[in-house]
Amino acid sequence: MVTRDGILAWLKCYRQTLGENKDYLTRLDSAIGDADHGANMDRGFAAVMDKLPSVADKDLGSIFKTIGMTLVSTVGGAGGPLYGTWFMRAGMALDGKTEVTAEDLLAAFQAGLAGVQQRGKATTGEKTMVDAMTPACAAMQASLAAGGDTAAALEAAAAGAEQGMRDTIPMLATKGRASYLGERSIGHQDPGATSSAMLFRCAADVLGRAA
Repeated sequence: MVTRDGILAWLKCYRQTLGENKDYLTRLDSAIGDADHGANMDRGFAAVMDKLPSVADKDLGSIFKTIGMTLVSTVGGAGGPLYGTWFMRAGMALDGKTEVTAEDLLAAFQAGLAGVQQRGKATTGEKTMVDAMTPACAAMQASLAAGGDTAAALEAAAAGAEQGMRDTIPMLATKGRASYLGERSIGHQDPGATSSAMLFRCAADVLGRAA
């Protein structure tokens, strides 16, 4: 089982990772976007860290919904609404829980992905965060179906997200700001897919160790 403390540690890992990679994410976004993804995500999760103490004793659904609302109100560009939606939808799947199984986490990840797809009207192959999140969920589901434990399933999710992130490089962007560039978007890694892959890598590194 993954405990609430484990989930909070995962979120702190992600906040630290965003801070350390703020400039990298901004460089990626400068090639095909507004050059603000790194700064926006870093600011958003700094605000999340400020909010977490007030809900740290709540159920995971409440924690995730608070994170989502904080991101929507503090992150500019597309990242705020999309990541905010991901956390709020994931939180709906975790309502009332203070510890979760790998299957619970997968359900939350899938709910978050569905929310992002609905909000962004996006599917795979369009050079967005969906291209990292979709293979992450598929790989995690396959690992659990094959009898993998929580650590193995989360590692599979992280590897799936990272491969999906790399797979955005040759894609032609057809959604979001990057789509304005047309053919010039080819050859660049999507920043949203990159920050999504970081989220799953932190989950594997923190939750997988703790499980």
